Amino acid sequence: MRFFFPDSQDQIGPFFNFESEEHPVHRVRQRDDLYAHEALRRTPYDGMLVSKAIVDGVMDRGSKFTEAQRERIYRTGAHDFYRLKNRRRHLKIMGDCGAFAYVDEEEPPYSIDEVIGFYEGVGLDLGVSMDHIVFGYLSEAQKKKGQGVEADWVRRQELTVEIAAEFYKSVRKQGCGFTPLAVAHGWSPESYQRAVKDLQKIGYQRIALGGMVPLRSNDVLDVISATADVRRSTTEFHLLGLTRTEHMSEFADGGVTSFDSTSPFRQSFMDDKDNYYTLNSTFVALRVPQSDGNPALKRRIQAGEVDQQETVHAERLCLKTLRAFDAGKASVDRAVAALRSYEIIYDTKGRDRSTAYRRTLEAAPWKSCRCGICQDVGIEVMIFRGAERNKRRGFHNLAVFKRRLNRTTTTRR
Repeated sequence: MRFFFPDSQDQIGPFFNFESEEHPVHRVRQRDDLYAHEALRRTPYDGMLVSKAIVDGVMDRGSKFTEAQRERIYRTGAHDFYRLKNRRRHLKIMGDCGAFAYVDEEEPPYSIDEVIGFYEGVGLDLGVSMDHIVFGYLSEAQKKKGQGVEADWVRRQELTVEIAAEFYKSVRKQGCGFTPLAVAHGWSPESYQRAVKDLQKIGYQRIALGGMVPLRSNDVLDVISATADVRRSTTEFHLLGLTRTEHMSEFADGGVTSFDSTSPFRQSFMDDKDNYYTLNSTFVALRVPQSDGNPALKRRIQAGEVDQQETVHAERLCLKTLRAFDAGKASVDRAVAALRSYEIIYDTKGRDRSTAYRRTLEAAPWKSCRCGICQDVGIEVMIFRGAERNKRRGFHNLAVFKRRLNRTTTTRR
């Protein structure tokens, strides 16, 4: 089971100063900052996923790359750009078009030649045919209520298959150096099954199953069971944006050999409580928002709802106490009290995370972690504050997620 991590130019500055909250003056991001596979002791994924929408932009939305970065990835190739060359284990890079970026459009915005030009231009190993997401699923309960198939769902599915046929034909005609994948979209197990049959007839041996991120696990399993029934022995499935590690064995039985997801990384700063992974559990990160960088807190200070001096003092005391705790010079009670004192000031929803914070501090999971980040920065990795800390925690989560995945697949064997 191969794990591909979607790139969104997430890197960390290895020389970031956590006390001054500053990078070195002469830092050059592309040269000095590190990707997850450089920052961690072990590579946390089997490959990367790069979207054309991220690199080239889409419609009126610009690229997430600077012009210099964009020129460089086309000039040197993706493997060199992401510094994947000369690593002990060869990592493959997959490309797609970033269908979420144009989901509201009537049709995908690129031509087939533009897509092929991107995949070939940056030297990718695998290239996904342009697709159009079907945002709808008919559960058995919905069918019983009389809900039917929407015409736009059918149109998008048929359009995706038509594009896949043209894409496959062009890739073979041009003798491209990447392996083509097509995307199967649907709104029921039967419709996904039909899409897979059509794509196999075209000639695809690698098929991505898309649009299933919002589905319940039982619905996902129903879809995989249905597509497995028509899967040829040479066909491999890829899950787009889907994790669900607890079902990896069932996915593998259904012909799934790879998937991509940002969930482990994004949970570090998007989730309300599951911010830091361990092999068997998760912990809440210790929230210490920047008083001068938190928009909601700045508005409250400007409105006179909270005292600026009191806020800054509570913030600094919180950081000082947490660092003292990490050095064995402050108790759990004292650290929780400092966190709570600041929380009362910045949290407008009246939440009290003291119990969750106490659990995190008593376990101190970062102290025993050997991912390559936790030992280096200590408790900073557990503090929910700014991109440098949050991304480090996200990278740590990727490392633990890969271990969880390996454990699941090893147990299955």
